[in-house]
Amino acid sequence: MFMNRLFGKPKPEANTLQTLDKLNETLEMLEKKEGVLIKKAAGEVEKAKEFSRVKNKRAAIQCLKRKRLYEQQVEQLGNFQLRIHDQMIMLEGAKATTETVDALRTGASAMKAMQKATNIDDVDKTMDEINEQTENMKQIQEALSAPFGTAADFDEDELEAELQELEETELEEQLLQPVPIHVPQGKQPTRPAAQKKPTAEDDELAALQAEMAL
Repeated sequence: MFMNRLFGKPKPEANTLQTLDKLNETLEMLEKKEGVLIKKAAGEVEKAKEFSRVKNKRAAIQCLKRKRLYEQQVEQLGNFQLRIHDQMIMLEGAKATTETVDALRTGASAMKAMQKATNIDDVDKTMDEINEQTENMKQIQEALSAPFGTAADFDEDELEAELQELEETELEEQLLQPVPIHVPQGKQPTRPAAQKKPTAEDDELAALQAEMAL
């Protein structure tokens, strides 16, 4: 209790990490011990073979008994390793869950603080100020765009009538302009043949034809 008051309580995350490190160390120790026992069991098998070759049956059986004891210890160590693996998985899952809850709690606290700093009354007041400033700016722009001085005395109806007269005059000028004739390229317009002046022979022929008609 005195140490807790002096240094404060250890953080759960630190305890979890320390526990995982301890479990890892224990797991490595068990794996090394398992390897040693497997080698000893294999050695007893080789000894049993040697005693069997020299017909020392009793010694060979003793070697096989020790081999089975080693195998039982290896199986027991395997069960220990399995339990440690399960414990590590549960601790890692609990650690992830705790971190997730802490993150969600932090986010909720931040959101709560933001909502507290910005209440609905402040938002409404700010929106009213923005709308008021927008309306003032609109009135200023309308005042600046309104005609002033001499231009303000012009009659809009007279200006529109003058504009209409100009448009009608321009339309009449367009109608009086000659329409250009489009001649296809390579072709020239045929000109009427020049009339031939009557000669004296033509006059005599005409008089003769008149007499014959009588």
